[in-house]
Amino acid sequence: MPTQDTTRRLRPQLISEDVTSWHGLQTISTYDTTRADASAVKLEQAYQVMLSQQQAENEKLTLYRAAADAARLAEWEFHNAVLAMKEVVRGQYGSDSDQAQAVGLKKKSEYKRPSRKKSSVLNHA
Repeated sequence: MPTQDTTRRLRPQLISEDVTSWHGLQTISTYDTTRADASAVKLEQAYQVMLSQQQAENEKLTLYRAAADAARLAEWEFHNAVLAMKEVVRGQYGSDSDQAQAVGLKKKSEYKRPSRKKSSVLNHA
């Protein structure tokens, strides 16, 4: 049997097939094995552990999503506050002030003046 890569998740379809097999085994009253890893008790324990770990994962994912939403909204609130502050600085000190430059705005005098492009005349022979 090849080495199993337990770092990747199993497909939901495969897990569903395994659960169906487990439920099917529960209908066989004469099932008995000497393999400890295939016993009905071991299967029941593994199934219950899987369910509880999936529930814990879902709860933590819900908490993670809520925290991610809160962080995203806080980032937007901060960004909008910074934009408002830049508008106030531009209005209070002017577009060409050192204060405007200090908050990350480019001075109006530093913008390159637009230049005319020379039109090239095509010579037809």
